[in-house]
Amino acid sequence: MGYAMSRLELDSDFCDAGKNIHRDDNTERLNKELNHLDHEISQLTKLRSGPHECLSQIIPGKRDSPVSTVKMLAGREGNYSGRGRFSSADCCHMLSRYLPVNGPWLVDQMTSRAYVSQFSADGSLFVAGFQGSHIRIYNVDRGWKVQKNILAKSLRWTVTDTSLSPDQRHLVYASMSPIVHIVNIGSAATESLANITEIHDGLDFSADDDDDGYSFGIFSVKFSTDGRELVAGSSDDSIYVYDLEANKLSLRILAHTSDVNTVCFADESGHLIYSGSDDSLCKVWDRRCFISKGKPAGVLMGHLEGITFIDSRGDGRHLISNGKDQSIKLWDIRKMSSNATCTPGFRNYEWDYRWMDYPTQARELKHPCDQSLSTYKGHSVLRTLIRCYFSPSYSTGQKYIYSGSSDSCIYIYDLLTGAQVATLEHHKSVVRDCNWHPNYPILVSSSWDGDVVKWEFPGNGEPVN
Repeated sequence: MGYAMSRLELDSDFCDAGKNIHRDDNTERLNKELNHLDHEISQLTKLRSGPHECLSQIIPGKRDSPVSTVKMLAGREGNYSGRGRFSSADCCHMLSRYLPVNGPWLVDQMTSRAYVSQFSADGSLFVAGFQGSHIRIYNVDRGWKVQKNILAKSLRWTVTDTSLSPDQRHLVYASMSPIVHIVNIGSAATESLANITEIHDGLDFSADDDDDGYSFGIFSVKFSTDGRELVAGSSDDSIYVYDLEANKLSLRILAHTSDVNTVCFADESGHLIYSGSDDSLCKVWDRRCFISKGKPAGVLMGHLEGITFIDSRGDGRHLISNGKDQSIKLWDIRKMSSNATCTPGFRNYEWDYRWMDYPTQARELKHPCDQSLSTYKGHSVLRTLIRCYFSPSYSTGQKYIYSGSSDSCIYIYDLLTGAQVATLEHHKSVVRDCNWHPNYPILVSSSWDGDVVKWEFPGNGEPVN
């Protein structure tokens, strides 16, 4: 049976007295160093997820403490806030207390490694991608029924990434090839076998007409916010932009000095793009200056090793990155430099994250020009490109960040204090990806053990044994 340990359960009105809390010395030491995040993002997060001042005063002298749901309801009925209803921040304050830590319950079980685990923007669909060429789309609202079972075409190594179009009618999938395929997921057929039952159009990201089809691979691919373009990061150190309306590659930028493992949009405008690479740098790109400059708008330094994933807060300013230096970092792009002004220095140890543990002597090293706002440690970033995310805005006010881990767990951290508030344990192998439902306390994790499972609050039925 899987289980989770959450520090928030100590304060909950509904907690069980027998629950144990997982805390280790390293995490506690880090929390003492981090203390509270003293930055604009701290105030923004509190505004999004904190109760109204009059409601928090129900407990005199404990305004900073979580206000229980019962007392929040009493305050609303007494109209303490003067509004007669809860604000979105009041709702977040209550919902964010109930983390999706119960379970897990089995969604699917495959015989190959799971690499991708993603909800659609509205939470109605869930996409899981597997090394054995299968991509499954589940209808969340219909009991997690398989809506589309896609057998990927010309797959090389694994499904590295997928992306749903903004209208949720198409899905693109990438592998270690410059060919990205697009599938119509709105068709009636459940089985989607490439070019047999349905057409999987190939989008060629190679700028070389003589390319043999395997000169580089795509690690990350994203639809633009208007659905007209795709942006991708590749193993040839580049960012690519593909024009779907013109059906051709529109731009290639030699963006980094090593693999570009991750790309994402900064906000809904689609003007800014973040990229992360094995050169240990995060870069910010302004699409309005792509052609004229071909240079980044800025560079963020702080990681000591390669970056595996980037997630944007969606405000055009803040992002988090997962690094092979076994840490997540929080950034504000207003602190970026025009270029990489300094480097971590020569590494006096040999290390390959794909098959070696992170060296003990490297764990206490710090970047001499670290521009990040804060650092979160406890999870393990080994073997593959582990992903991390902000928790949903609607239900938590983005007050948490969470990550998969190579030690088979999922870790949830408090954004402001750095505290490790929950550890979800069930899987038998690497958890590369996990995703929190945009509206409800449901988190789905996928692992190299082939299991796709969901964690909930409160949860129903018997969890997986």
